[in-house]
Amino acid sequence: MANSGMLGIREGRGVPAKRGGRVRYTGGKSPQLGTIRSAKNGYLRIQLDGEKYIGSYHPTWELEYLGPNDKDKEHHELPRPRL
Repeated sequence: MANSGMLGIREGRGVPAKRGGRVRYTGGKSPQLGTIRSAKNGYLRIQLDGEKYIGSYHPTWELEYLGPNDKDKEHHELPRPRL
């Protein structure tokens, strides 16, 4: 991939990644929502909700890209924490 920035990821991987876009990461113990902050070396830099730091994530591995019509999914489809 010649351009490893956001445009290169969109074109090379065929994903709708954009700065500020919302994603659901499903590679952990439970799904987590996050916001795309940037791109570097072919990876997306995503800040998961409630986390202080930004992590690097492969753009096609365990990520679901949420569009403007997915606002309801952000809160209703995730499991509720047990108290």
